Order: sequence, then C-alpha cells, then structure tokens
Amino acid sequence: MTTSPTTPTSVSSTGPVNVYAGAGVGKLSETARKARALVYVPNSGANTVQVIDPTTFGVIGTYPTGGQPQHVVPSWDMKTLWVNDDIGNDLVPIDPNTGKPGTRVNVQDPYNLYFTPDGAHALVMAERLRRIDVLNPKTMAWERSLPVPCQGVNHADYSADLSFFVASCEFSGKLLVIDRQATTLIKVIDLNSTTTPGATSAQAAMQMGGPRSNLAPGASAMPQDVRLTPDGTRFLVADMLRNGIWVINAFTPRIERFIPTGKGAHGIYPDRQGRRMFVSNRDEGSVSVLDASSLAIVATWKIPGGGSPDMGGVTADGSQLWLSGRYHAEVYVLDTATGALIKRIKVNAGPHGLLVWPQPGSFSLGHTGNTR
Repeated sequence: MTTSPTTPTSVSSTGPVNVYAGAGVGKLSETARKARALVYVPNSGANTVQVIDPTTFGVIGTYPTGGQPQHVVPSWDMKTLWVNDDIGNDLVPIDPNTGKPGTRVNVQDPYNLYFTPDGAHALVMAERLRRIDVLNPKTMAWERSLPVPCQGVNHADYSADLSFFVASCEFSGKLLVIDRQATTLIKVIDLNSTTTPGATSAQAAMQMGGPRSNLAPGASAMPQDVRLTPDGTRFLVADMLRNGIWVINAFTPRIERFIPTGKGAHGIYPDRQGRRMFVSNRDEGSVSVLDASSLAIVATWKIPGGGSPDMGGVTADGSQLWLSGRYHAEVYVLDTATGALIKRIKVNAGPHGLLVWPQPGSFSLGHTGNTR
C-alpha cells in the first residue's frame, strides 16, 4: 500500500466496515492464546507494577519499576508486555506467559509506546523531550527521532488503512497528523481556537495543579486518548480540559464537532462488537457510553461513591471494562452490559495505564491494548 504523506486517506466509501473486526470476541492470536489471563497495573506514584488475577480480583504480584511507570503496552507481535517508565528512562519487559518482569532496557522518556502497522518500528512518545523516537521493536535500540512542534505528545491511533496516525499534544492543545512510519509531520490541528460548551477554564485548570499546571501559554484544550471509530471515518479525542470528545474527520482531517461527556474526559475504548465507545471521565467518576455510529451518548455510568477512572481496557470476551482509579489507588471493574460496578480493587498509589491481557487481534498498535 502506498499513500502520499500529504494526502492521508481512511476507509473507502464502498460500504460499512469495522476496523476492530479482527479484535472481536474469541479472535485471539496463537501467541495471545498462550498468555496467562492477568491484569497489569502500573502505579506512577509508587514506582511499581501490580498483577491482578481477574478470576479472583486479587493482587498476586507487586514488582518494582523505574521512576513513574505510565502504561503497560503489548508489543506488535504480542510476545512481550512493556512497562513504560517515563522518568526512569527505561522499559521493563514482562513475559505474558508467566506475568513476571525481566531486565530493564534503557530508553529515553518512554511516556507511551506504539508500533508501526508493519511491526518494523516501535514509536516512543517522548513527552518531555518533545519528540517521537523510532526504535528497533525487538531490542528497543534508538534509530531516529521526529521532533514535534508541541508539548506533551502522548496518545495516538492509526487510520483505517493504516497510512497515517493522529497524535495528541496534551499541554499545547494540538493534534499532529503523521505518516505511518513517523518520518513526516503532515498537519497540525489546533484545538485551542474552537469554542466548546462546558469547558474548564485554563485559569481554573492551573489552580487544579497536577498535569494541568503544565499547560503551555495560550492552551485552552488538553487532548488525551485518541481512538478511531469502528467505521473508520472519524477519530475521537478525549479532552480533559474541555470535558468531552473532539470528533475529527478521518478523510480531511479536520474538526467536525465536540461532544460534552463529563469532567476530565480521558480514555476511549471500543466494545468487542464495534457498536459502542466507552469514555472514562476521570474528574467526575463516570463513564460515558457512546453509540459508535451516531456518537450519541446512550448511557452514563456513575461509579458508586465516586472515583477517578483513567486508562484500561475491555476483557477478551467483552463482558468487563477495567479502569485504573488514578487518584484513589484502586481499580474498577464494570459490567459492559449494565455499567454496574463488579469490583473495586485496592492497589498502590497512582495507577495509570492498566492493561487487560490477553486481547483479541492479529497485532498490537500499542497503548493499553489497541489491537486490530
């Protein structure tokens, strides 16, 4: 497949598709089938990764990591799970067949980790260094870097035809459109110039402290997770400051509209049928459920007693949504049919990019189980 880096394309208009069809219920690869069913929780405030048995909901292992582990990411071939130690400047490999960590690999500023669709390169979102580092996906040796014109590059997703990806710049309020091999910056989408309802003011955000205090001058948006809709026509981008979801046309690509969901909109996850999208609203302890086609909000699930749902994923059978409770040192397990809270599990401080494993799919594009 060859696509001009200046004319990104997405799904064809010949008929409906589901880009996540390969990640449906029961579609585990041979490698994923060998993996032990476990949930991995990186705790940024405790510098640990904890392992949970999803059948008993008990923590069965706690392992030290480097400084500020952010996400646990499956490799492109699903043979290794990588703990991203942002401040520790390393990646910790975990054997998914045993759930045990191996020897750390030195990598600069790995806030988040993705892979090119052909598996030829690993892409490190080096947030504080303002660049995307392209690495050997096996050895994690540095190959080259793509500097980015923004602050806080961290989340991304690929188009339906895998010809380009959209990455969010959290602290600058911008999105980057980049070719599939991370060689060329195609376009910058500025979210700051668009007025949206229900937004948190930049001044109020600065007073909140935490990651919001890192906002660049003039930034009034704070994009987080990026996820393609199942039909491949739109990218959804969670905005923690604007409190909702940006809808980006995947053909142009330009801003189409904004959907208010809840305070601190953060993570986005499709269900196993490609019919719904789950949005975690970290600052109000809720999950918004969107119809994947119309993007209408069809339900809002409140976590009883409150919480701070952040990152996570859907189980292989599609029945549960697991999310880290970033500011409450806990993990939430929700029933995807009803939104009922099945379990609340205590963990170490600062749980962040939780990974449910194994996941269906032929290959991993990165993050907490973005498979296709």
